[in-house]
Amino acid sequence: MDTNVLYYGDNLKILREHISDNSIDLIYLDPPFNSKATYNVLFKEPSGKSSEAQITAFEDSWHWGIESERTLLEIQGSKSVPPKVKELTNLLPDVLGRNDMMAYLTMMAIRLVELSRVLKDTGSIYLHCDPTASHYLKLLMDAIFGVNNFQSEVIWKRTSSHNRAKRWGPVHDTILFYSKTENIVWNRILQDYNENYVEQFYRFEDNRGRYQVDNLTGPGVRTGDCGQPWHQIDPTKQQRHWEPPPDRSLPEWFVFPDGYAEMSVRNRLDVLNAQDLIYWPKKQGGVPRYKRYLIADSGTSIQDIIIDIPPIQSQTAERLGYPTQKPIALLERIIKASCNEGDLILDPFCGCGTALIAAQKLNRKWIGIDITHLAIGVMKWRLDNMFPGIKYTVKGEPEDLEGAKELARQNKYEFQWWAVSKIGGQPYGDKKKGADTGIDGYLYFTDYSMDKDKVKKAIISVKAGGQVHSSMIRDLGHVIDREKADFGIFITLEKPTEPMVKESATKGFYSAQSGNNYPRIQILTIEDIMQGKKPNIPMWVAPIQPPPVAVKVEGKTKRML
Repeated sequence: MDTNVLYYGDNLKILREHISDNSIDLIYLDPPFNSKATYNVLFKEPSGKSSEAQITAFEDSWHWGIESERTLLEIQGSKSVPPKVKELTNLLPDVLGRNDMMAYLTMMAIRLVELSRVLKDTGSIYLHCDPTASHYLKLLMDAIFGVNNFQSEVIWKRTSSHNRAKRWGPVHDTILFYSKTENIVWNRILQDYNENYVEQFYRFEDNRGRYQVDNLTGPGVRTGDCGQPWHQIDPTKQQRHWEPPPDRSLPEWFVFPDGYAEMSVRNRLDVLNAQDLIYWPKKQGGVPRYKRYLIADSGTSIQDIIIDIPPIQSQTAERLGYPTQKPIALLERIIKASCNEGDLILDPFCGCGTALIAAQKLNRKWIGIDITHLAIGVMKWRLDNMFPGIKYTVKGEPEDLEGAKELARQNKYEFQWWAVSKIGGQPYGDKKKGADTGIDGYLYFTDYSMDKDKVKKAIISVKAGGQVHSSMIRDLGHVIDREKADFGIFITLEKPTEPMVKESATKGFYSAQSGNNYPRIQILTIEDIMQGKKPNIPMWVAPIQPPPVAVKVEGKTKRML
């Protein structure tokens, strides 16, 4: 099975045809659902200004119809679907009705069954959702993965405030964390203490740093060595027993004597006392405590309420404008906790690809699936920009001219988005909901420098089929003038006619500061593009910029784009 691969298409079909049983170490999914909104991508121009372009990446297509009925029937008749899932999905329509929510849950149920199949026995799955559907999804997860394999309901504060007149402000998302079995991968992850916590709990200080005093005893009476008196203090009188701190919580400067791990409990206490790690109360007979230094702890274990990872704000460097984009830090925390380096991560609704970015950063293998070429284009831009030289595979995109023609026949908008992304452009406009502006995308360039204020743009026009003629080139020329653009790129499935070539020449040349001249209207066929031909322009600028990199200049840290 291939890894580090992007799949274009329906994730149910791809899971069934391409993802092996028990092959995935960690699954993260953030499936789209919002009955009152259309999910859009609001791209920013390279200058940082918000673009007027609004692209429908995926609409809320979870509406009850023949496809939902067909899927519900498949669930009831499938031998691979657990009986509890059949019972639940048979009951829910009577409770909820055959509506958008039921359509969503039906489509999710059949996919979650497949995700359970591909997950390893040591694997985990994190389902990111909002309170609109989290309680219904938890029922599905319980039925598919088992009540005993529910691990956590993680709450992430996704926004600072939402004022509501008659209810609590909705500011959180829910992440449901399940495992395949009880034998899961779990790595202890620490998050930094906040300043108030340090002041409140690490109240003591000596020449080795700040510390708090912690228990050296545990609850319950023991009859062995840990239950015997030490320094004339008997823990049994307090219904407790001696319990030294685990090795991992000892400070880095602690000297482990030979055979420490095999020592009796009271001998280990002697070692701790000799290295001044025991706090003795001034009151005679007081129970000694362990000096837990701040430097040794370095943080607290991750909690199931996340408030230290802020959402993607308008000024956030990594923001792409993707409405469901999650912070890379959130995905990094999940990945570090629930899988190891070299493990394989799957995101079946990968959108703008944050899970894949985090996986690549943390040296994990990955598989991403999405149903729009627009999303695949965004992911390719992010991967290529953030990891120069990265090797990965894209499957499901047209591989030859016939494949491109088939895509154009199936969905001309997907074809336009794919064609624009093939030449490094930014898709524009939602032709399904508005008038045709004559613009299908923008291509950005500069002949000055990488100064964002000096980025220029070319208009891209894509024709998905049918006859092409010179009036189309003339129309593109008018659009260039109207938009005050420097270039026009005309992409066509068909070979251009001689009158089209002549018409493009009438627009003249763009003269760059380098002294080079470039035709202002250029015609590219899909066949040209698939053979690697690119528009003839000055220095190309990526439509989606990578996050800024921090560099030191004269001893000071500056953020550089």
